[in-house]
Amino acid sequence: MSAARAENLGPALLGRLPPQIRTPAYDRAALQPGIAHIGVGAFHRCHQAEYTDDLLASRFDRWGLVGINIRPPRLAETLGRQGGLYTRLIRQNDEVDARVIGSIVRVVDSQDSAEPALEVLASPNIEMVTMTVTEKGYCHVPSSGALDVAHPDIVHDLANPGAPRSVPGILARALELRMASRGRPLTLLSCDNIPANGTILGNVVRSLAARRSNGLADWIAANVAFPSAMVDRIAPATTEADIDTVEARFGYRDDAVVVGERFRQWVIENRFAGRVPRWDLVGATFVDDVTPFEHLKMRVLNGAQTTLSYLGVLGSFEHTFEAVADLLLATFVRRMLTEETLPTLMPVPGISPPAYVEQSLVRLANTAIRHRNHQIATDGSQKIVQRLLNPIRDRLAKGDSIALLSVPVAGWMAYLIKASARFGRAWQVSDPFAEKIELIADRVGRDSKGLVEAILAIDAIFHPALAADDTFRANVTIALDGLLSENPMVFVRHVCSEPIDARLKRPA
Repeated sequence: MSAARAENLGPALLGRLPPQIRTPAYDRAALQPGIAHIGVGAFHRCHQAEYTDDLLASRFDRWGLVGINIRPPRLAETLGRQGGLYTRLIRQNDEVDARVIGSIVRVVDSQDSAEPALEVLASPNIEMVTMTVTEKGYCHVPSSGALDVAHPDIVHDLANPGAPRSVPGILARALELRMASRGRPLTLLSCDNIPANGTILGNVVRSLAARRSNGLADWIAANVAFPSAMVDRIAPATTEADIDTVEARFGYRDDAVVVGERFRQWVIENRFAGRVPRWDLVGATFVDDVTPFEHLKMRVLNGAQTTLSYLGVLGSFEHTFEAVADLLLATFVRRMLTEETLPTLMPVPGISPPAYVEQSLVRLANTAIRHRNHQIATDGSQKIVQRLLNPIRDRLAKGDSIALLSVPVAGWMAYLIKASARFGRAWQVSDPFAEKIELIADRVGRDSKGLVEAILAIDAIFHPALAADDTFRANVTIALDGLLSENPMVFVRHVCSEPIDARLKRPA
């Protein structure tokens, strides 16, 4: 006889939860929507929704969140069934801290049609729209930040502006509806890992608006703000084991559990249209310029994550914490960050970059955060520009070595190449350029020089000036050759003992 299923989390259960679980410290029944969030995944629920929950407890106001998903998964059967409530677990090695977040008042599935999302976004009650839609959700060209007019969803939205599919298209249509109804000003706040994410978001939305002849572009200029932001908290995809942990420890079922580390950070450009939630009262920072903070985070923490994901997979490590526990990979990443990445950074108020490197490596070593390397490796073509290629360009401009930074660039190439039929389909990958690189691998074969030349010709990723740089091409070619060998870790060990560019200077 099977055990009875535990009761599901929901408003009726809040008053009966175990005392060690913190619950919303405000009257949820009085909460009204003021923020819409697009992309209600683990990161949002572990970050912006928690900050909002803190704010509501400290200074109750009309800032309830309406969560919108325009891509899978659907929300109705998880967050919707639980009345927007979910458990946030903070896990630090053997420690577990549980808290129920209550800031999400409603969830909307808009995968089949944009209409449900547009109804929320055009509502006069909404004064702030935030989003975590991943890098590829902006439909931009990574190397330039411009709208990708060849993107299939953008092609569709240009032909069907009233029934959009893309995030930029949905936002442009929502703003058009607000303009028609004389709606109040709106702030669109990107919370994705893209440098100058507010600028990118503004670019793609304005590009669509400029193609309409109804004055939308002018209305946006007068009524909409696109501040940039830097967000930080490691929050891997939820697993069945995480859901089981809540049920086993606390006695209730929660199908929307999220897990994160203790550390969190949110730096927001102080540029808003109309009212803004005072997240700065509960730990966020409002600044005039986000750039130093985003460069530090993207190039150090995210650069380390990307490097460990590709080298970790190539070295047969499943999780980040396992990869960084390997002495060789930890040594390589620390050297890369210290010797080549840190010199590209501008001063960051109140933060010591060397200390930030060590703090980042400690965070990545947290054994309770089971972040799969394949998950981090997803959509690498959208990530390597800001994490690796931009610091490489900065160093090349000064004539500095890029021997170490070139290795994870080659690691991304090797990761996709080894997923091709020609290389035995070592694993499944998810990247917008995976098919293109598979075709290159099938055509070129095991010639590292030919592979690098063909991949660097993808100008949506590699700026033509960088792709044509002889030093960059040579470093990446040698690194790819080593990482496609039978034992790529032997190559990494050699790099740690002798920089690649020293080999390049040897006479033939």
